[in-house]
This record gives sequence, C-alpha cells and structure tokens, in this order.
Amino acid sequence: MRLVVVGQGYVGLPVAMRAVEAGFFVIGLDTDAVRVWSLKDGKSYVDDVSAEQLQNALASGRYLPTDSYDDAQAFSAAIVTVPTPLKDSAPDLQHVESAVRGLAPHLRPGATVVLESTSYPGTTEEVVVPLLEEGTGMVAGQDFSVGYSPERIDPGNPRWNLVNTPKVVSGINAASLVAVMRLYDRLVDTTVPVRTTKAAELTKLLENTFRHVNIALINEIAVFAHELDVDVWEAIDAATTKPFGYCRFTPGPGVGGHCLPVDPSYLSWQVKRDLKRDFRFVALANDINDRMPDYVVQRLTAALNWRHKALHDSVILLLGLAYKPNTGDIRESPVLRVIDQLAAQGAVIRVVDSHVEPHRCPESMKLVELTESELRQADAVVLLTDHDDVDYELVSRSATLVLDTRHRLSGRQVEYL
Repeated sequence: MRLVVVGQGYVGLPVAMRAVEAGFFVIGLDTDAVRVWSLKDGKSYVDDVSAEQLQNALASGRYLPTDSYDDAQAFSAAIVTVPTPLKDSAPDLQHVESAVRGLAPHLRPGATVVLESTSYPGTTEEVVVPLLEEGTGMVAGQDFSVGYSPERIDPGNPRWNLVNTPKVVSGINAASLVAVMRLYDRLVDTTVPVRTTKAAELTKLLENTFRHVNIALINEIAVFAHELDVDVWEAIDAATTKPFGYCRFTPGPGVGGHCLPVDPSYLSWQVKRDLKRDFRFVALANDINDRMPDYVVQRLTAALNWRHKALHDSVILLLGLAYKPNTGDIRESPVLRVIDQLAAQGAVIRVVDSHVEPHRCPESMKLVELTESELRQADAVVLLTDHDDVDYELVSRSATLVLDTRHRLSGRQVEYL
C-alpha cells in the first residue's frame, strides 16, 4: 500500500515510521526543505523518532522524504498532519487546505484520505470534502473514502506512544469508517470508532480543553498561594494521595505547543460563530495561562531586586525552550514570551536546550551548553522546561539564584513558582 503522510513533524514523522514498519511504502511529505534534507540524511529532529529508526526506514527502500506533491501520485491512502494555528483569534486552515489541494490531483478511486490535524467540529465535511471533490470531480464517500482521526501523540512520553494509545477513528459515512479503521488497524493496537467526523473532531477539543482549564486553575492557585505564603507544591502532593475525585495538574510558566494555546479557542470560535455565545471557561483559561510568562518575569525581577540587582544587563540563563519536557517543539512555547519580556527589559539571555532545532530559535537569545561556568556567570537561572537530560545536581550546586517553575530543584537559593 502506498501511503502519503503530509507533514513530517512530531505527529507525522512517527506515523510515517510506524507505517514503514507495518509494511507500507510511505511518502513523507513536508514543505520545510531543511527538514526534508535532514530526513534524507538520516537525521531525526523529532525526539520520539531515533536516528536509527529513521535510517532503518530509509534503508528499507519504503520511505521517501520529499517536499513535492508529484511524489504522491497513485497513493492508496493519505494522512494529513499539518499545523492548524490561530490567526486573529480565528482558525487558520491554510495548511490543511494547501495539503488537500496538493493531494487532490493524485487521488484515485478507492483511495482514503484522513485528516489528523486538530480543528473545529465540521472541518472534515465543510473544508476537506469539498476541496477533494472539486479537485477530482469524484464524490466523497462513494468514489473515495474520507475520515478524521485526532492525533493523540504525547511527545516525550515513555509509556504511551502512537501504537499503544487508543486511536479514535471516524468516517463521513459507514464505508469511509470501514476504510479508515482498516488503515489504522495496521498501525495501532486499538481503534475506537465513533459515528461521525464531528464527534471525532470534538473529542480532541474536549481532551485539550479539559487540560487547558485545569492547568489554568492550578496556575491561578499557585499565584495566590505564593501571595498567601502557602506551599502550593506541598498541597498538590497531598491532594494527589486522594484515590478518587482528583486529577493532578501542576503549575508552570504557561501552556504551549500546537494544542493547548490553540485547540480550546477553535471550539470557542465555533461556539461564537454558530451559537452567538461566549465559551466563558475557555476565555478565562486563556487569560490566566497567557499571563503566566509575565508572572514569571515579575517573580524573577522581584528576586533580583531583593539581591540589589536590576534585570537590565543581568545575565539570565533559561533552562528549556521547548513547550514541554523531552521534546524540541517550540511552537507557542511560553518561554518565547518570557524571552521577549526579558529582551525588552535589557537582559542578556542564554538558553540551554539540547532538543530544539537551532534554525527555529529566536535571534534575541543564544543557545549554550549547560556548564558550571555558564551557571556561575548567570545572575539568575530560570527552569522553564524540565528536560530529563538536564544535570539538576550541577544546577543546584553552581547557581546562585534559581527560579524553578517546575519544582525539580532544591537548595536555599531556589525559589518556586
């Protein structure tokens, strides 16, 4: 079977690798030429895909990285895993539309197209289907199959991966659902069928809105707990011992990635557009989480002031740039907002993050190695992303002032969010 995976990022590349292992011939299509060159050289930029796994896929002769849709001709199935950001608070589906238009000339009768990119309920039927029908002259659900399967990849998670995480699948009709299930049954251990693509699209938004709202709750509690001189981390640990009715969430510098800062707003936008009402929980969560990077800078400024040091011209060493541990994904990372704030106030910014791609980093910062010298030169260290490969013992031993937003360090010089 000839499978096209459009988008070779942290979602698409693991899908492509798994499909090669399952016996597919895979065309890994991405518009980022730098990434395509890296893939052809056997160099992985996705932490969940090792260089060995990528090189084995290339050696098999069944994986073709490319930036040209001409290589997608005569495909049997296609999976679209492209970004769906927000633009002026509204869904920006240009990448989805571009991918679908690129695939349409190569779509043949009997093929299957699946959207995995997160979007509002109705996107598959309202956007993907019309573009495919317009580009082919065929009828979706009759001449070819179309479905939606929300991605559930959790980058850096050592326990749950693409294969063992249950996969929600759907189709625009019964025949399409069968085709989509047949495709994913070869890729994952368990498929979870739902009756409509709208239900599958809402499933993804429900999952991420749940996380977004609860992270906002614990972030606001953390801010108030600090002002009330209460150890919020001790309270969280204590609450976690309750075996029912409680789900652990921890505070941090904000939310990032393609999901939490974006997905709930897709649902909020649709509710506003179709129902003329406000999704108040999402609006409040957005407000709280969006302000956390500013709060981090405020806490850092206060900590420096107590030591008779101004933020201006201070050397600030940031640990972590990615939006979550053990990944290199910096999309919508709250650390970017922290960097902007620090740069605006004249701080000298150094960043330690072995996972990120250097060509995607902001120009206002410098990537450095974590060394005792860097730690001693820094006026303050801020732990923002707690990657497992950070030498926390070295940080505790060498840093003179630490603001720890993840509760990974200890010592008299450490302040917690």
